[in-house]
Amino acid sequence: MSEYQEKEQNLKSNPSFTKSPTFTLKDAVNLGEYDPEYLSNFPEWYTLSVHIRWTLIRKALDIRRKQLLTHWAELNNTLELSKKPHVQQAMKNIEKQLQKLTEDQERLYVEYSNKF
Repeated sequence: MSEYQEKEQNLKSNPSFTKSPTFTLKDAVNLGEYDPEYLSNFPEWYTLSVHIRWTLIRKALDIRRKQLLTHWAELNNTLELSKKPHVQQAMKNIEKQLQKLTEDQERLYVEYSNKF
């Protein structure tokens, strides 16, 4: 049995690791998940007013933007960036995600401003 298989077996046999953690609406928002369709999978979403839903979405949008900007900055600080086209491609991908985030934010502003 390999070392990896032994560790995996030990983890499976340990009861504290067999329980799956509960993932809550708050956890999803704190990780930058802003899509109302996804957030509606949580039962507590339906107990919230439109104002509170919008507040959570805005918070998640801000968190997601910070995550993407931080990731972009980390890649931008790579030594000898001009010699690493794969890193440059990753930065372009992040820029596309930032553009999509901006578009989603504008769409959600319009959508939720009609609900107030």
